[in-house]
Amino acid sequence: MVDGLKLAKLMFNFEKLEVWQKAIEFADLVYSQTRDFPADERFGLTNQMRRASVSISSNIAEGSSRFSKKDFARFIEIACGSVFEVVSQCFIGRNQGFLSSEQFEILYHSTEQQGKMLSGLRRSLLEEA
Repeated sequence: MVDGLKLAKLMFNFEKLEVWQKAIEFADLVYSQTRDFPADERFGLTNQMRRASVSISSNIAEGSSRFSKKDFARFIEIACGSVFEVVSQCFIGRNQGFLSSEQFEILYHSTEQQGKMLSGLRRSLLEEA
């Protein structure tokens, strides 16, 4: 659960979505795993990975405000694209020696989970549309 908040106290509907909560946790993970990247990568790979990871929860939130399920599904597609960006960036980070094999595996596993959840939500939205 995000920040220990009880679901009953959440203000917006998207905050109740497990996929959004996991996206927030994923962004936190990316931030922690990129903290020790070289300083000269601060505006390079570090920034790219962080922006892409933040984009996931942002698109879920924005999409949830749309009036149609089809529009919401489009934002979920964009969120999936951000997950795939992080996957590519993880490979680069590992290849450059910025991520250990263990860090890579942790991030890669998290991207798999995030991608599956987003795909399931998108499929559900399109079935309802």
